[in-house]
Amino acid sequence: PRRDGRPCGVTGDWNRTWYTPNPDLTQCFQNTVLVWAPCVYLWICAPFYFLYLYCNDRGYIQLSNLCWAKMDFWVEGVRYVAFFSYFSVQLAQLLLCCFAEQPSSNPCPVQDASFLSKILFWWFSGLVVKGYRKPLQVEDLWSLREEDTSKRIISSVEEEWCPRVVSHASQERAPCESLPPGSKLAEQTLLLWKLKKEQSSGVRLLRTLGRSFGPYFLLGSLCLVVHDAFMFSIPQVLSLLLGFMRDEDAPLWKGYFYASLMFLLSCLQSLFNHQYMYMCFTVGMRVKTAVMGLVYRKTLVINSAARRTCTVGEIVNLVSADTQKLMDFVVYFNAVWMAPIEIALCLFFLWQHLGPSALAGIATVILIFPLNGFIAKKRSKLQEIQMKYMDGRIKLMNEILNGIKFLKFYAWEKAFQNQVLDYREKELKALKKSQILYSISIASFSSSSFLVAFAMFGVYILMDHKNVLDAQKVFVSMALINILKTPLSQLPFAMSTTMQVRAVANRRHGTVKLICLFRFDCVSDGDAVVVENGMFSWSKEGSPCLKRIGVRVPSGSLVAVVGHVGSGKSSLLSAMLGEMEKRSGQISVKGSVAYVPQQAWIQNASLRDNIMFGQDRKESWYKQVVEACALTPDLKILPAGDETEIGEKGLNLSGGQKQRVSLARAVYRKADVYLLDDPLSAVDTHVGQHIFDKVVGPKGVLKDKTRILVTHGLSFLPQADLILVMVDGEITEIGSYMDLLGQQGAFADLILQNMDPMSDPDDDPVEDLGRLTKADRAHTGRVGQLVMRKFSFVGRKKLDSLILQIPSSTVTMSFCPYCIFLGLSQVKLEMYVEYFQTIGLRFILPIIFLYVFQQAASLSYNYWLSLWADDPVVNGTQIDADLKLGVFGALGVAQVAVFGTTVAISLGGIIASRHLHLDLLNNVLHSPMSFFECTPSGNLLNRFSKEIDAIDCMIPDGLKMMLSYLFKLLEVCIIVLMATPFAMVVILPLTILYAFIQSFYVATSCQLRRLESVSRSPIYTHFNETVQGASVIRAFGEQPRFILEANSRVDHNQTSYFPRFVATRWLAVNLEFLGNILVLAASVLSVMGKDTLSPGIVGLAVSHSLQVTGILSWIVRSWTDVENNIVSVERVKEYADTPKEAPWAMEDVSLPASWPHTGAIELQEYGLQYRKGLEWAVKDISLCIQEREKVGIVGRTGAGKSSLALGIFRILEAAKGDIFIDGVNIAEIGLHDLRSRITIIPQDPVLFSGTLRMNLDPFNSYSDDDVWSALEFAHLKDFVSGLPEKLNYECSEGGENLSLGQRQLLCLARALLRKTKVLVLDEATAAVDLEMDNLIQTTIRSQFEGCTVLTIAHRLNTIMDYTRVIVMDKGHIVEIDSPSGLIAQRGQFYSMCREAGLV
Repeated sequence: PRRDGRPCGVTGDWNRTWYTPNPDLTQCFQNTVLVWAPCVYLWICAPFYFLYLYCNDRGYIQLSNLCWAKMDFWVEGVRYVAFFSYFSVQLAQLLLCCFAEQPSSNPCPVQDASFLSKILFWWFSGLVVKGYRKPLQVEDLWSLREEDTSKRIISSVEEEWCPRVVSHASQERAPCESLPPGSKLAEQTLLLWKLKKEQSSGVRLLRTLGRSFGPYFLLGSLCLVVHDAFMFSIPQVLSLLLGFMRDEDAPLWKGYFYASLMFLLSCLQSLFNHQYMYMCFTVGMRVKTAVMGLVYRKTLVINSAARRTCTVGEIVNLVSADTQKLMDFVVYFNAVWMAPIEIALCLFFLWQHLGPSALAGIATVILIFPLNGFIAKKRSKLQEIQMKYMDGRIKLMNEILNGIKFLKFYAWEKAFQNQVLDYREKELKALKKSQILYSISIASFSSSSFLVAFAMFGVYILMDHKNVLDAQKVFVSMALINILKTPLSQLPFAMSTTMQVRAVANRRHGTVKLICLFRFDCVSDGDAVVVENGMFSWSKEGSPCLKRIGVRVPSGSLVAVVGHVGSGKSSLLSAMLGEMEKRSGQISVKGSVAYVPQQAWIQNASLRDNIMFGQDRKESWYKQVVEACALTPDLKILPAGDETEIGEKGLNLSGGQKQRVSLARAVYRKADVYLLDDPLSAVDTHVGQHIFDKVVGPKGVLKDKTRILVTHGLSFLPQADLILVMVDGEITEIGSYMDLLGQQGAFADLILQNMDPMSDPDDDPVEDLGRLTKADRAHTGRVGQLVMRKFSFVGRKKLDSLILQIPSSTVTMSFCPYCIFLGLSQVKLEMYVEYFQTIGLRFILPIIFLYVFQQAASLSYNYWLSLWADDPVVNGTQIDADLKLGVFGALGVAQVAVFGTTVAISLGGIIASRHLHLDLLNNVLHSPMSFFECTPSGNLLNRFSKEIDAIDCMIPDGLKMMLSYLFKLLEVCIIVLMATPFAMVVILPLTILYAFIQSFYVATSCQLRRLESVSRSPIYTHFNETVQGASVIRAFGEQPRFILEANSRVDHNQTSYFPRFVATRWLAVNLEFLGNILVLAASVLSVMGKDTLSPGIVGLAVSHSLQVTGILSWIVRSWTDVENNIVSVERVKEYADTPKEAPWAMEDVSLPASWPHTGAIELQEYGLQYRKGLEWAVKDISLCIQEREKVGIVGRTGAGKSSLALGIFRILEAAKGDIFIDGVNIAEIGLHDLRSRITIIPQDPVLFSGTLRMNLDPFNSYSDDDVWSALEFAHLKDFVSGLPEKLNYECSEGGENLSLGQRQLLCLARALLRKTKVLVLDEATAAVDLEMDNLIQTTIRSQFEGCTVLTIAHRLNTIMDYTRVIVMDKGHIVEIDSPSGLIAQRGQFYSMCREAGLV
């Protein structure tokens, strides 16, 4: 109250503050509100600030010199200076508070930023300036905040997720337990329960994420509510400003006050909006980290059955495209509930201005809603279809990249290319329909403001001719309608995103629920391994693979497991590892386990890291292991010894080297139980004997450990303590070697059929062990190319310094994609030219014309409105209102051209995307094997998933947005200049500032995009590697280490992603501030020209200037999106510049259909190098092989045997000399002409997901009878006939639902189906037992009797009846003769036969 007792704010006070030409604040107001408001604010905030200090700042304020300066200014100013000095000091304090104390390390500056710096994002300016001045490096980026790290996020999510999974699992057993099994009621109950579970599964994942990140997200939602309050205040101030323009007696200060108030509200609206967006993107980033972490953890426990339902390709898609949809959902989720409220408020304020006519606007909105809802629903279904085909395409590409060597051997690239393109066409067909629907949605959105305005204004003037549309009604209504456009556009998108996320959540929930492995029931106190009455299968629904398994393995014993191919030997080890579904019985394992799989799994790491596998290095033990596993000679020839980087899947190691490294990894572990799945099959006989003696046997380094060895080598069996004989998934015999021989059972028959005399233990069979040659150096020299694969994850190291560590001779631009991607200049103009040339002028010219036409129509109908609003009122009405309404409607309808522009851009984008994907696929498939050896598969998968997805959707959407807002900005500038030409004085400096800010932003943003892209590929590579080696990782108990590695890679990626989205907020705040200055300028200039300007033109100018803030922000944002995503075109196109192999077909060369008709092969001074500058792998070989001749090729490891096979198939091109087949120089014909006419059975059998028939005959060139005949000769007819689907049986990815031996027999069936005149066997029988080996050799001798056969052999007994044997050493032929002749010479072949016990 005042001194006279009356309360403040009575009429007299208003006369002093408002209704006066010289306003002033009352003394009462100054003594109360101005004094107590700051105090109340401080009192309310103080407890929260103390809590913040307690939690984040050691409980007290740390005082630095800068902080003392701030305090000194405050104290001295209050005590000693006058008011104006005090104000200056406060201003200086404010400026000082904008600078935060800088710590010594490189943490994210937002943690210590001041309040003003946080809300204006000034803390980000340092990185923007640095990115503008010089290319950003990895070390320039800030470390992640603790709350954004994978460790913190995933631990909090798992606290919410794991209890729910456990409770849900217990509920899964409940539905039908009380009902009798097999009853109809039980089946119906189970069906209903499954349907309910499917519907609730995605919600459960979303609910878990909501509980973890909800509080921070709700804080952002509060900012959105405050933003909306300011947003709806602006039209009310605009109404007051237009009222001021109409009131001739109003004092000027009110106009300036309204202009300033509008500027202030616009600034506050921008600040709160971008705080909301910042919080949403932060939550989105954390959701991405959480879901990727959950998916990765589940890949570590995924079993074989689950692998068949969720392949590597699908997992890559989950962590790339689907994650983006979850992040979009976080941003747009609030629109689901906020948009209806905003629409209701808009219509409420419209009712205030236009009365019941606002109902016409409501009716229009109601008509628009069902259309957008229908479109959103249809698009959701189409996107699900598109995602299904995209998953299939990525899955197939993953298999192609994994089996590319095999595809090249068989010339199957075209067949699989057609499969990929078939998926792609179906994907693009769904995308095309979706984009057309989206164009309809955009057109309805763009026309919505006109339709609502036309309906309301039309009804308003038609209801009563006394109703007048003045400037206040028209432009306040238009401002509200422009506000209405935002929720109208966001709501369908939010609904669509929500539906997509529901589908994504269901998919992810299915992935993160794949916990299908059992672990051991207990720890055995006595025996090392105990299995009692065990029954195991690969899935819950599948038939048992192992039945009535009962075995006890004493501690420290050597147990051999033998049996025919497909008898269940490997499955038994998988059951002991807990990899199979236990249907009944008990299994226990005592102590730690080490596992050596049949197909070696090698990490993309150094050789030392592969052997130590996370263990500390113990030098003496390490040397002992390397020596025992016959790796010492290999280390001598590797470029960097045991520090040499091994390629993905061990691409730069031979099969034997990979298996020895895999064995060394297990031996180094010093585990209690060793499960060895036929580790000796891939090595030469003498090397196998050495490894058995030094490692596995009774005198080996593992002599005191429990060893369970699956083997086809019968010569090792006498030294085993216990032998298990398996037949059809059952253990039929158990006992020692002599006991089983005495039983005269299946084991005795097996031994008698394959009697293999033992070598004399007194002989020294390994005197030349591992003698590696210059050819080895050439083979292993491929490592030099692969050193650059260290780029796949560089942590916080400086990339430039890492590049400099690589010798220049080993790094070429064509094989160093990261060197290209980190060329951190702005995107080249050529990429735009390339993209638009692909679209073509027939699309570009109509697009530009339609945009110009549409914007001209928009400008015309808006200007027409201003003229209508200024129309004088005669006798209480406006003249020719109906005509004005008709013209307004005609001009508005012309905006339908926007549909044509969006459709044209969408179709043009699809055309460009189709061509770019086809070029990428062709470039990759035409690349030589050396390209795949030094390019991580994660990089290539990233091109086919994330980059193609960006070209599909992001670039066309960005172009639509950028062009529409660019033309809209042009319209606004024209309107403002029409109203106030003097505004040019403001627009020009703002344009310069705009260009200045955007140049800083675009330079930095593009670099951050590149850094983020480079750090993303290693995540996919690591996921791929983990899924393929999951059983090994689990067996060694290394899950925690791999999880840490995955966390590290994800965090490294997020260090680039976080500044990327903050850069957008920094840009938006700065640009919207410029836009708000334009609002202020338009308003102030309108007030200054009050006497000459009409309210209509002022309303038009100011209402349009209010849109500039959003327009400027969206232009640069969409421009930057296009710049960022055009990088995808750059990344896709750069493979066009890599070296390519020879053409698949020569148009000017015609071969006879029967070529080769005899199979004669001649080599003339032939030489091979793996890369120019390396030593020769094969050198100066001259050789004639006659038709129908059977030739064996033998030699020590790395002698050049497999290199010769690669040369015959031109996997490696000749460095010198020629090869002739039937007199035709193979270098002069097309690769497919060559490879389709000769056949190889490779060492590593490769199958692809699909039917058995597709795996045998992808071109459908043969009849079913031919296929069955090939299967019969390959000894697979009985097995395939017993399958439910027979030839249509679905193989899983990599053929994992078949044994290795069965896969090898399928490769034999392929060769039998093709039956060419030249057959090469590259150690093709290493994975089968001796009996099956004999059957295969018999088949080859009978079915390929009229063919030339070249056999690269480890088992010398398979070539003893061959015509000739070639002995290779150091890339040369050292001996060549018949087997008997070579034995008589007593040279190298004689020594090898002696080591094998054949002489």
